[in-house]
Amino acid sequence: MCRSGGGLEKPIHMKIIVDAMGGDNAPGEIVKGALQAAEEFKVDILLVGCGELILKTMEENGIKSLPKRVEIAHASEVIDMEDNPATAFKDKKDSSMTVGLTLLRDKKGDAFVSAGSTGALLSAATLITKRIRGIRRAAMAPLVPTGGGGTILIDCGANVECTPEYLLQFAFMGSYYASHILGRPEPRVGLLNIGAEESKGGSLQKETYELLEKAGREQRINFLGNVESRDVMMGAVDVAVTDGFTGNVMLKTVEGTGLFFAGKLKKIFKKNALSKFAALLVMGGMEELKKMMDYREIGGTALLGISRPVIKAHGSSDAYAIRNAIRQAQQFASSGLIEDIQDNIGYMKLSGAGE
Repeated sequence: MCRSGGGLEKPIHMKIIVDAMGGDNAPGEIVKGALQAAEEFKVDILLVGCGELILKTMEENGIKSLPKRVEIAHASEVIDMEDNPATAFKDKKDSSMTVGLTLLRDKKGDAFVSAGSTGALLSAATLITKRIRGIRRAAMAPLVPTGGGGTILIDCGANVECTPEYLLQFAFMGSYYASHILGRPEPRVGLLNIGAEESKGGSLQKETYELLEKAGREQRINFLGNVESRDVMMGAVDVAVTDGFTGNVMLKTVEGTGLFFAGKLKKIFKKNALSKFAALLVMGGMEELKKMMDYREIGGTALLGISRPVIKAHGSSDAYAIRNAIRQAQQFASSGLIEDIQDNIGYMKLSGAGE
């Protein structure tokens, strides 16, 4: 079992490639966030996109020339949300996403960050940067706020239809991510299901359970068994393994529930003078809760299974979110996570399965 504490180590100096044209607030917020990260984290930044627009954004923020740690790689096209995510990177070969991932593949940088189309990023990363040899499907692994300090949910939408082998690999990759990035030496892995009993679920869950239980017996992962979604939210596991359809439904439910309760609490505290006074008394706790639920604090979602580090930032990311996504990419690239997956790929494949 992997016991690396990579998430606790200080990230080494490196270069992060940033898609300056991806996302709802590009290039303005993307560029501002990248400049903040370059200054605060002492990391080199390679901004990919329309050079003229990038420089204009810098000028609007009082920057007349490129900062010491910042470079620009010009790309004349942008992948829009209307583009076909499966073919956009081919149709627009000079897009900021395609150029950026090609630079990553060619080792012109150590990690890639984009707030652009999720589907296009997944397709492009898979076909340009390639998956780790032996990994069947790349997966999205966001950190969901839970009672245990956060749980890795893998997959959350990249793979709607899955096989037991996919989920086996998700479990390993999620476990390594929790160990290397979150600093949890023996991450608790659970299979998301409709009940804790071994007999619960359909054929996918039952067959996956057998594979994960075997990996647990061999001490490859710390498998606790089936886990219900309510127990995930209470912090019962560090990694919740599921197919992309179920994972996406759970993720969107968590997000919607958070927004619902935030709105209700706001109305309660504004009801009268007494409730407003009560709000002042619990202001510190409310701010802490708000910060825990804020996606900007984490930065983005790791694409696990890709041969080079890729971080998908939220489409509506502002400068602060991009800053944190770059910090996350820096940690990912310096963690040794990909090397650990490569070294243990033999335990993550079914015997007799082809490449």
